[in-house]
Parts: sequence; C-alpha cells; structure tokens
Amino acid sequence: MEFAELIKTPKLDNIIVKQPFRPPTEGTLCITSHHLIFSSRRNVGDELWLLHSMVDVVERKITGNGGIVILKCKDFRIIQLEIDTNEEFNNVSNSIEWLSNLDEPRLLYPFFYRPMFEIVEDGWSAFCIEHEFSKIQLYSDSWRISQVNKNFTICQSYPESVIVPKSITDETITAIANFRCLGRSTKANKFSDLYKLHNQAVLLRSGQPMVGTNSKRCKEDEKLINTVLGSGKRGYIIETRNQNLAQLARTKGGGFEPEVHYPLWRRVHKHIDRHSTLLDSLSKLIEVCNDTLCPMDKWLSRLESCGWLSHIKDVLMCACLVAQCVDKEGRASVLVHGAEGMDSTLQVCSIAQVILDPDCRTVHGFEALIEREWLQAGHPFATRCKHSAYTTPSARTREQSPIFLVFLDCVYQIYNQFPCSFEFNEQFLCVLFEHAYASQFGTFLENCVKQRKELNFMKKTVSLWSYLNRPEVLAEYLNPAYEPNNSVIWPSVAPQSIIMWEGMYLRWTIDQSINDKISKTVEQLKTYQKELRSKAIRLRRQLLELAVINT
Repeated sequence: MEFAELIKTPKLDNIIVKQPFRPPTEGTLCITSHHLIFSSRRNVGDELWLLHSMVDVVERKITGNGGIVILKCKDFRIIQLEIDTNEEFNNVSNSIEWLSNLDEPRLLYPFFYRPMFEIVEDGWSAFCIEHEFSKIQLYSDSWRISQVNKNFTICQSYPESVIVPKSITDETITAIANFRCLGRSTKANKFSDLYKLHNQAVLLRSGQPMVGTNSKRCKEDEKLINTVLGSGKRGYIIETRNQNLAQLARTKGGGFEPEVHYPLWRRVHKHIDRHSTLLDSLSKLIEVCNDTLCPMDKWLSRLESCGWLSHIKDVLMCACLVAQCVDKEGRASVLVHGAEGMDSTLQVCSIAQVILDPDCRTVHGFEALIEREWLQAGHPFATRCKHSAYTTPSARTREQSPIFLVFLDCVYQIYNQFPCSFEFNEQFLCVLFEHAYASQFGTFLENCVKQRKELNFMKKTVSLWSYLNRPEVLAEYLNPAYEPNNSVIWPSVAPQSIIMWEGMYLRWTIDQSINDKISKTVEQLKTYQKELRSKAIRLRRQLLELAVINT
C-alpha cells in the first residue's frame, strides 16, 4: 500500500483551525504520510504538527458547502478544521481517518523517523538485564541469569533472559511455565536491592496457576515459591481479583493457589477493575472535564459517578498493602497476580516499588522501572493503547484499556503528597502518557519484547530514552523542589487525599501555564538558596581565618 493512495488532498489553503487556548487561525493544511501539518498565514512559525496516530476519533459536521472536521485526540485534545468545499472536506476527513488507523507497525512513524540530534546514550541498551543483575550481586550471590526462555520458547510475553534463584534449574522453570497462565511463571521483581536482599523479602509476580476444577498442582511451582520464601518465613499472595472471579476462573482452567499446597502463604483478595470498565470510566471523566457549562453540583456528581478516582484508590490501596507486607509484616515476601499478570499485577508491583525504593523516584530509576515492569514484562501497549477516551463504545474491544494511565495517575497521587521526593515533575508523567499512545519513537510499540525483536526495533527505530535523557531535554522535566529521600514514603489513600489530576485531564480546558510559572519561581528560589549557602560557607571560613590570626 502506498501512502499517496490514502491522501486525496495533500495540501489545502484557506482553512480555519480551532485548538485549545488559541484564537481561530486561518492558514494552510498539509497532510503527509504520518503528520497533519497546519501553518498560519499571518504568524510566521505558528505551526501545528499532529501525528495521525494521535487521533482517536474523526467526527464530521456538515455546514453549507463544506464542513468541520473534528479531531478528538488520544491525549484528550480536540482540534477543529473548518473547510469551505464539500469535496475537500470529505477528502481530508477520509485521509485522516485512514491514516490514523494503520495496523501494520512497519508503516508507523517510528520506522520512518530520523533523529536530528546526536544519540549520546542508546536507550535500547540502557536497561539491560546484566546491569540490573550486577546490582543484585552486590548483596547476594543466590541468584543467576537464566536463558531458559531463549527464542521465547516457554513464554511469548517474557524476555529471553530472566533472573531466578541459583537453586532452581531451567527444567523446573519450564515446568512452572506450563503451570502458569500464558507461560508467565513466577518472576522476581528487582525492586530494591536493600529490601529484596538485605531484608530477605522478595516481590514476585506471575500469571494465575492453572489449577482448574480438578485442583491440579505443580510441585516445581511449590518448590520455587518456598525456596524464595526462605526458612521459617511466611508470605502473602495478593490476588487482584475478588473471590468470586477467582473461583469462576477455575471453571475455565485457571484459579488460585490452594492453601493445602501453599501452607506458608496467606492469600488476600484486593479486587482491581481492568479492561473495558476502565475505558468507560475514563470516557465519562473526559466528558465531564470538557463540559465547561455544567453547574457545580451536577459537575461534582458526574465526577463521582464516573468512578475514575475509585479505580485509582483501589490500585493505590493494593500497592500500599504489598509495600506494608514487605516493609512492616516481618518483611514478608509477596506474590502478586490476577489472571494473565499483564495489567493490574504490573500496576500494583510498580507502585509498591515507587513507595519502597527511592531509586524508582529518580528519572533513571523510574525509566528502569517502566522498562523492567512494563515493557519487558509484556504489557500489551499496542493493544491497550490503540484507542483512548473518545472512541465510541461500539468501536471498542475488551482488550483496550488505559492500564498504563492508571499507573501514571497513581504515581502522580504519590508525587502530589510527596512533592520533594521525586526527581522528575508532573510534565514527565504526561510525556510518558502521550508517547505510550502515539510517538516518533519505538519504545512503546507492539505488545512484547518478542514482537519488538522480530521487527528489529533496536536498529530500525529510536528509543524514547535516548531523547529524554539528553541534558537539554531532561532539564524541562526535572523537579526543582527535589530533595533525595531514602525513606519509604506512605501515601494516604483516604478519600480526601485522592484528587483529580488537573494537569492531565483539564490541561485542554483550563490553562496550566500558572504551574510553569510556579515551577520557575521554585527553581529560582532553590538557586538563590544555594547561593546563600555558598556565601554562608565562605563567611564561616573567613571568620575561622580571622580567629586564627587573632590568636
């Protein structure tokens, strides 16, 4: 297929564009293979570049001889194109609709993008498993890197190399993979060298055990979990489904760990919604946020009824429970799973690490967390992020869900309560959200490491981390109020503590530029504080020198 076949009108003059916080602007529209480009006729340099893949829904409104093309984007922005003639109106709307729904990954922009900057740090190799393993070796030699999943033979959604206990053989791992859903065997999270190895507490995640109605068991699975647990220790299995769903899963071949075979583990159910329920909730939230004429009492009622903040609270509560088990309950080990182990399991494990591990609250550590717990752990970004809040219910599938956005929202909730404990700022989280849905970089493309390897992403696309970690770019996303905090941070999950993320959901309806001004003011105050400290040190030295001279 040639892109030219989909672009009937590559250039169109005299159209009017309406976008948030900008007056209606007349200019020229160009449609390329991957971008919609608008240039203002009056203001030189006033341009809009929009990736077609960022468009969630194309709506049409006929007016006279032409019409208005309404672009509802995955980042919640709404852009309107006013076109005079009916033919061009149909050509433009059809082209954008076709180009925004390409399914072949090789036709997407990351395979055509050529960076205009020098790549100093290759993001594809910045978070390799050998680097993570070297940190573990500083504290313990009880672990090893296994190549049991070479060529993805036992699990399609896990990486080829995994870190496992030395006492567990590859044959044992293979048997466990056959027992766990989708071959997602019990996997240890490298979340904090201090917590994992000094305190002998391990955070595990996996898919559900395939026990079925016949209570099938796997002795190798029991051996691995008990080996990780250690002598005389007890652990917790945090099940992210309610008891009814877990029981129902047994009729379909799944289920949960029977207590008789896992006597040292206590199972706790903490239900977390997923899939279409979340997308419905997000759609209602964005609908509320875009309604600027709604009266206050009705607006608050609609905000509550959308249920979004309840979803955030559920994930945070479950993550806090996991962190509490690791840190407080005799430093117990924890196994987290739901069904496949690719959604709520990753949310809970990731947030628990942000709570426990100060390294995950730095830029590099947070990037490593996303790479380890989301990208390499097989979260299906291409499927989950195919559509966003504006897609109609009839056009959605059960597999499309804002799982990653919920995770970022939970991080924001913690950031809001501990604003000085994070090296990065709120805008950093927003950028990650946007690139997960549409990007010139290949980091979030496809559903797992296997698919990315088959398409040779490392050579044919650029990593997002290569761009973000450039000093001149990263400076924009650093938190000026950051003070390293090596302690565990315990977020409040009380109703009054969970707030709507204005910088994400209201950024196209309420001008957020005041936050930029506040950030710059804080940065100036921090710089002034450093100058005063330096001056105080110099004055102390002068006083000491004078005291020595006088004596």
